[in-house]
Amino acid sequence: MAKGPGLYSDIGKKARDLLYKDYQADHKFTITTYSPTGVAITSSAVKKGELFVADINTQLKNKNVTTDIKVDTNSNLLTTITVDEPAPGLKTIFSFRVPDQRSGKVELQYLHDYVGISSSIGLTANPVVNFSGVIGTNVVGLGTDLSFDTKTGNFTKCNTGLSFSNADLIASLTLNDKGDSVNASYYHIVKPLTNTAVGAEISHSFSTNENTITLGTQHALDPLTSVKARVNNFGKASALIQHEWRPKSLFTLSGEVDTKAIEKSAKLGLALTLKP
Repeated sequence: MAKGPGLYSDIGKKARDLLYKDYQADHKFTITTYSPTGVAITSSAVKKGELFVADINTQLKNKNVTTDIKVDTNSNLLTTITVDEPAPGLKTIFSFRVPDQRSGKVELQYLHDYVGISSSIGLTANPVVNFSGVIGTNVVGLGTDLSFDTKTGNFTKCNTGLSFSNADLIASLTLNDKGDSVNASYYHIVKPLTNTAVGAEISHSFSTNENTITLGTQHALDPLTSVKARVNNFGKASALIQHEWRPKSLFTLSGEVDTKAIEKSAKLGLALTLKP
């Protein structure tokens, strides 16, 4: 098990990954190459219906400093500089996007045996300040996630969360949208040898009185091939199969069907990731 309670973003992450990660209705192709000097260049292309989106990401690592530079088809340039452990448990992240002059942001993350803190501030005259913190252990954690707009003087985000973990079960409960919605998630490892797990997420909106229930499972057919499936209370059923045909290179085929409108065509997604 992980040491310490982790960051607020880790609350419910296992269940979210099981239920939503790698599912898609688009066609995606990603290829990564490495230069002799160790620079990693990743090119991605996504076809969303008639829309085609692509980007190129260059990553350079020098000791504990990682620099990522991404350029997309809209001529946006995103630069992220990460300094890992300038002090024990501390991580510093600086990012900005060109030509957006208001996108600059500095983030600090600190991980300890009994606390996990992440704080960021925009590099503008009236910045948005974000703070999240979790206290507890690797078994139980209680945290909050806040955003404050110094220009308007209002809290734009106010969430709280509780997590519980043991060797094969992870459960979480979060109160989001300033108390307007509540979310409960559950992740359980059934058989570690085949990576078989089940998960569930239940969300309730107090303003609309609407419930969303999603159930999912995953299973490894062999060491290189895994399958996942999910269904929600609106009748949307999805499944995927992922095969690692060479180390770090993945082929993923996913599909979704609306069981309440079976006459509609199923949505199919394809993703291919190539790494040397």
